Amino acid sequence: MTTNLITQWLFAVAVAVALTAWTSMTTSCVADQLLAGTAKADITNYDAGPVNDPLYAKALVLKTDSTIAVLITVDAVSIGEIGHISNQYLGNVRAALKADLNIPPESILINASHCHGVVSPNVEQQTILAVKDAMQNLVPVRAGAGTGSENRIMENRRLRMSDGSEADVRHAYSLPRDEDVVGIGPIDPQIGLLRIDRLDGRPLAAVYNFACHPIQGVASRGNTADFPAFASRVIEENLGDGVMAFFVQGCAGDINPVLYKDVHQPRDSEPFGNMLGLSAMRGLRAIETEETSELKVVNKSLEIPRGKDFEQRIAAITEEQAKLLQSLRGTSLNFKTFVPLFVQYKVSGDYPSYYSHRYMLEQSIGRDDLVKMDAENQANMDAYLANIQTMEQLTRLQTNLNLLKMHHAQNIAAGKSTLDAEVVGLRVGKFVLVTFPGELTVQIGLNVKKNSPHPMTFVAGYTNGYIYYTATAEQRKNTGYAQEDCDVLVAPEWQSQFESYVTELLSSL
Repeated sequence: MTTNLITQWLFAVAVAVALTAWTSMTTSCVADQLLAGTAKADITNYDAGPVNDPLYAKALVLKTDSTIAVLITVDAVSIGEIGHISNQYLGNVRAALKADLNIPPESILINASHCHGVVSPNVEQQTILAVKDAMQNLVPVRAGAGTGSENRIMENRRLRMSDGSEADVRHAYSLPRDEDVVGIGPIDPQIGLLRIDRLDGRPLAAVYNFACHPIQGVASRGNTADFPAFASRVIEENLGDGVMAFFVQGCAGDINPVLYKDVHQPRDSEPFGNMLGLSAMRGLRAIETEETSELKVVNKSLEIPRGKDFEQRIAAITEEQAKLLQSLRGTSLNFKTFVPLFVQYKVSGDYPSYYSHRYMLEQSIGRDDLVKMDAENQANMDAYLANIQTMEQLTRLQTNLNLLKMHHAQNIAAGKSTLDAEVVGLRVGKFVLVTFPGELTVQIGLNVKKNSPHPMTFVAGYTNGYIYYTATAEQRKNTGYAQEDCDVLVAPEWQSQFESYVTELLSSL
């Protein structure tokens, strides 16, 4: 073979090898390409009264050659147990999607925003329709994770009291006296973000995880998805290109919107949603998406210990109620006479019953009629105020006692010492999400994030079922009896078991 022929042969071989490698690489990229599709369905109950803004079931389907994950967000208070979504909803949706689309049930995550809107009776069918439409809309995508921050719209509703107990901020009862409150609990201002773009750079989906009860409502009192609806609108209008925003509720068990008890202006969640949406936008715009085929779902059932101390807590509240009842004292005042007296004596503490010169005249002639009357009135007002404060405390105790009795009965009826709860880990590139069906209080989410090996780890409650509040062990033992530690099924030791399990789960993602 001549040198020229050898050279040509070697060149041909090199070209063939290069083409083979390129073809192999291209095939591999196509096979591992992350795909995503979005869709939504209206789930508003238009027969339940005036509607301020629609409620939606939104579906985000994520798919690679080997894995599929479906994230569904629902504008509802919970997935079963309370509210307007039945306990059969989760199983029925999963069964239908398995039968029609061959989606494994364990790959489906359904998160309730925990808004108190009223959904339609056909929410199940609408949810299934949204997922089917999203499957039809699959396109190749790039993904990126990031964070935003918002600390203006929420507050921790747990109040630390001077006696070491904790109270909470609810409309169900009065707040304790300001002078008895010595501190408040933490908040989590972090917004967890997942941005998904089409290959040409146009945004397709934005997932944002944030912790706050959506219970502010709107001034019209109409049916509403609350602040997540307004935040999503801000994101979708600003990013454009048909992007869909998905609000994923975080560890909001003890997080209220600020000004929750304000009585001087209409309650309106739209400003809160606008602020959250703009804060999320700042984070979303900073995210650089990248090609990734990293999609993983880990779904495990965790046995949570049921509480065994309900009888003791019920007895303790009952005993406290008896003491408070014994503390009530008679007074000649009623509301009609108390209010004007209270105002009168607050306006002028030294001379409440008349102008000062009258008091001086009585003193000069050796009389003290007004002074004695003032002392009697003040004693009656003090007794009346003490009775009011006792009544408020009795109301708080009775409301939470009823919750304890309800869940004590549920635990007895269950006939087992544990309850099953799904813990799901979802990874999309650098974005990592852990979900749980309970109303996690915020400190638990902060603990999980701190101990995670992944920098972009976020936590969601209210997902794949509903098992009521799941407070920290410390909150759970509270002697002040707040909602988060009475509206529960679980024992205090549940927290350490859950956090330990989640640490292992995160290591596997």
